[in-house]
Amino acid sequence: MMTGVAEQNGNTDGTGGTEATVDRDAGTKEPLAAAQIANIRQRIDEIDGTLIDLWQERARLSRQVGATRMASGGTRLVLSREQEILERFRAALGADGTQVALLLLRAGRGPL
Repeated sequence: MMTGVAEQNGNTDGTGGTEATVDRDAGTKEPLAAAQIANIRQRIDEIDGTLIDLWQERARLSRQVGATRMASGGTRLVLSREQEILERFRAALGADGTQVALLLLRAGRGPL
């Protein structure tokens, strides 16, 4: 059964759904814009899932590097490598990139 925008958005006050209400999820009264926003958000959710998967894989690999390095008599950390990663992220993403890199490094090696 097809319903009006107002009814889809919880307008069950008997007005027949003739007044469009703001779609709380999309933040707009326009049905086409709301559909477009839903499609874009679906892609964002897919990207978020990929980022989470990659984050977890990177952390696992980083822990493997650290364990291998320490098992062979090396140091727990290689600060020059961490600086290289920080600079790569800063160059690509600006100040926020530095914060992202710091979080990635921590996920892989733990807190200092």
